[in-house]
Amino acid sequence: MAKQVSRFTGLVMSRRDFRERDLLVKMLTASQGPLMFLVRGAKRPKAKLAATVLPFSHGSYLGVLHQRRLSLLTAANQVQQYQHITADLTANAYATYLFDLVDAAFYDGQPLGRWFNQVSSALSLMDQGMDPQIIVNVLELQLLSQFGVQPTWDRCVVCGRRDLPLNYSEENGGMLCANHFDRDPYRIRLDQRTTGYLQLLSTVDLTKVKAINVSDYIKQRLQKLIDTIYNNQVGLHLRSRTFIRQMDNWDSQLKLSGRKD
Repeated sequence: MAKQVSRFTGLVMSRRDFRERDLLVKMLTASQGPLMFLVRGAKRPKAKLAATVLPFSHGSYLGVLHQRRLSLLTAANQVQQYQHITADLTANAYATYLFDLVDAAFYDGQPLGRWFNQVSSALSLMDQGMDPQIIVNVLELQLLSQFGVQPTWDRCVVCGRRDLPLNYSEENGGMLCANHFDRDPYRIRLDQRTTGYLQLLSTVDLTKVKAINVSDYIKQRLQKLIDTIYNNQVGLHLRSRTFIRQMDNWDSQLKLSGRKD
């Protein structure tokens, strides 16, 4: 039986050597989510496919798709690379983490539906130089549902009030208003601005975002909360996220050193 070759849109997540002349390439596809592809002969000198499967490449590909075993990549056209993401260490780190997060949220062969466009838009925005942390925060918040965690951000989970100060309660799975703070003495305290951004980022459509401007204070508060949820409720500990936190520490140390000088 002849193998059916399909045309698909793909984002190159990662690749590694396989045997003497071949590559294994993990790609995010619109139709079947993450898939691992065998690219035969890609390590040979002047191999045409080698340049089309560099990490952070995106375009149109041809191949034989399998959900439960290796897929086969046979051709590519109109492939481009996210140049800023490739060259910028911070953007590169966040894009790598985003791919790892998506890979953890979806099993190989699982159709992504709207998520593919959200991820593709996130990468495009980062490649335009927009704040990679906030862009990734959007998907961190929205992908929580894929891990079985669905916090209520816009109202108190006890009484439904929206007009009082809100704090986040892991124990109660969402926000508590000031009338019910006593339900969780270990709740995470949030100011009104941070709460507003949480509600916005948890629902925003990245395909419609044109600009991003969030203060460092809000960014720190958002990231602290999101990290707490992923550590405690999701139980997901990705090396790529750890690397970003290490980068943040390096940056803080350099700023402190600069002030002393």
